[in-house]
Amino acid sequence: MREQNNIEDGRHLRAFITRNKIINSAQEVFLKDGFQKTTIKQIMEHAKIGYGTIYGHFKGKDDLLVLLMEDVMEKFFAIANTPFFPSTTEEAREIILSQVLDFLRVADTERDMMRVFSEGIGLSAVISEKWEEIRLRFIQSIIKDITYSQVKGLARLDLRAEIVAKGWFFTNEMYQWEIVFNKNEYPLEEIAETITTMYVESIYL
Repeated sequence: MREQNNIEDGRHLRAFITRNKIINSAQEVFLKDGFQKTTIKQIMEHAKIGYGTIYGHFKGKDDLLVLLMEDVMEKFFAIANTPFFPSTTEEAREIILSQVLDFLRVADTERDMMRVFSEGIGLSAVISEKWEEIRLRFIQSIIKDITYSQVKGLARLDLRAEIVAKGWFFTNEMYQWEIVFNKNEYPLEEIAETITTMYVESIYL
């Protein structure tokens, strides 16, 4: 029994190593050639594995990019999930400003991979659907924070949290893509300070 377990453990380890090799190779090829020009053959050759092996782990390059997208976006979600329990409007503003600035900094740091994501979103239904899931997850997180502030008497009750959350997310998303494609004209700190002030002053009391 112990020998059989050792065999199974060895198989799992080899599968894990191979899977990571494929993912790492896909990332390097995507960064070099972009989403559209990348082929499974290129990834296979970079990883030095066969077709059967790569398709034993992934359906195709779309699935690989989705996995890489999820990995990068977890850095953004870690920021979005910062504990948000302010007792004053100023405290809420400080937390929000820190989140926005960190969000923009991650976009700046991950700009090369984010460009590949943008290309994939425009070309693949699978990747576009994943991006919509990511958007929804962010918006739901924002709704939760706005609702908390409303319950605590810090934010206006005459504004629907769902609508405000979408507007706030899309503002941040717009600046995220401007940074990714080097279109931002102002320092990240100034962008974060300005849009945070506009947001807080529009919904907080």
